[in-house]
Amino acid sequence: MLQMRPNCECCNIDLAANSNEAWICSFECTFCTSCVESKLEHRCPNCGGAFSKRPSRVGKALEKNPASTERIYKPTGCA
Repeated sequence: MLQMRPNCECCNIDLAANSNEAWICSFECTFCTSCVESKLEHRCPNCGGAFSKRPSRVGKALEKNPASTERIYKPTGCA
């Protein structure tokens, strides 16, 4: 099950569990569309892997399995 991290690691913008602006790599590093396209060139700065749009979690699934509250923010790795 995905952690559904609550923010972009690069710019720290909030990314709700139902956001269509969230992207993840295979390690679930989480970034927003703006950073993926403008700063990261569709490659994870942590592992070098490609990104995929993160699926959303809504309704009863979100109630039963809430998104993570752990914020990971590494602005120096996104320059």
